[in-house]
Amino acid sequence: MPTGPTVSPLPFPPPAPPKRADARRNYELLLAAAEVEFATRGVDVPLDDIAVRAGVGNATLYRHFPTRRALIEAVHRERIEAIGVRADDALAGEAPADVALATWLSELVAEGSTAHGLTAALTAALYEDDADVSWCRRLVEDAATRLLVRAQRAGTVRSDVRTTDVLRLVNALAVVTERCPADDRQADILLTVVMDGLRPARVGRAGVGALGGAAAEEPPPGP
Repeated sequence: MPTGPTVSPLPFPPPAPPKRADARRNYELLLAAAEVEFATRGVDVPLDDIAVRAGVGNATLYRHFPTRRALIEAVHRERIEAIGVRADDALAGEAPADVALATWLSELVAEGSTAHGLTAALTAALYEDDADVSWCRRLVEDAATRLLVRAQRAGTVRSDVRTTDVLRLVNALAVVTERCPADDRQADILLTVVMDGLRPARVGRAGVGALGGAAAEEPPPGP
């Protein structure tokens, strides 16, 4: 009998939670405490306060999460995994390559601007040069590269643009959007500007409407 669609394993899986019952309990307590503290006080909250809320010692916190970024990524694990799945969906869809890239980047901005600390974690990871980069960065870079390369091969995105260039631009947009949540059109407008800059000069500009907003009005001609 049919078992339903299969889901491909993540190319860069996150660290597995502990298997021992007491360690797993402390791990879950820390995640729950961190989620509350990040949402109410921001991601710069002292890690000691998270340990206190979870009812565990500092050593236990650092044993599970050696860095603040590791804790942020664990809190948003499902969101990050979904980013990779959406890239697979975009690649399997019928939209033109540059539109698929723009749609996925728009979703990345939305996730980063609504998930407390996720933008900060991604931004920090993108500027690391060591070999031991986070699973979060590996997953996002892999997804972005596949979409970007396809658009470049289709001739709808400039060939001199690197994955890191695109992700740094988009993470900057997520930071702005996170800090100005009242302007619900801002992300679409700024991302459209980015996509227009990514397209070769011979490819027509998309206009704001390409990302779901109303097209901007042309300014009146000068005297």
